[in-house]
Amino acid sequence: MIDLQSITDDLLAELQHLRFGPPVTHVYNPLEYAGAAYSQYLEFYSSRPKEVVLLGMNPGPWGMAQTGVPFGEIRMVREWLRIEAPVTTPIDMHPKRPVQGFGCMRSEVSGKRLWGWAKKKFITPERFFARFFVANYCPLLFIESSGRNRTPNNLRASERNALLEVCDRALRRTIEWIKPHYVVGVGQFAEERARAALTGLGVNIGRITHPSPANPKANRGWESLIEDELRAMAIRF
Repeated sequence: MIDLQSITDDLLAELQHLRFGPPVTHVYNPLEYAGAAYSQYLEFYSSRPKEVVLLGMNPGPWGMAQTGVPFGEIRMVREWLRIEAPVTTPIDMHPKRPVQGFGCMRSEVSGKRLWGWAKKKFITPERFFARFFVANYCPLLFIESSGRNRTPNNLRASERNALLEVCDRALRRTIEWIKPHYVVGVGQFAEERARAALTGLGVNIGRITHPSPANPKANRGWESLIEDELRAMAIRF
């Protein structure tokens, strides 16, 4: 039976064959070591139909890398989404990017903003997920020797192209299964990949501003900004 868990399993199998070299020194895949929490996320919140899929790029070191949940700021995942499960560690862990699972004391601002907005607007996760779903395009976190993140669009061309082929295929299967009216990239890269991967599916594709504090626009009233962007796509809430 095809569902999001089986699509995830197929994605994991394909990712195992990919290799990444310098400047990337460490690659984390939270769908593996935090797979139990991600499975809870799918079990609780992936029922169909959905109106909107919000699509992120890849895990943040203090969010999904810790919890297995897209934009998975620890407190929001535990207290609002009501998800908590054992998390192991990557095989090769960078000392500056430890994985401590739900015991991590760091907070990911992007996830806190996104899930905080969902909580404020919809009150309960059940009301939010009745219409929305949040996914990540790529499940891998890439780390350089310094501990700095390297985003998928900045990988070496041969590595990037192989990764995009796998993730495009998984994204297309995901959207074919969910059948949303809208796929909204959280940031430019996610929108670009949605447009490339979803050709011919008849889904409306757009973008909202990424909530990262590294994005100056996001630090000037992100919630009101993205609400205007969603309304411009005719998405009401």
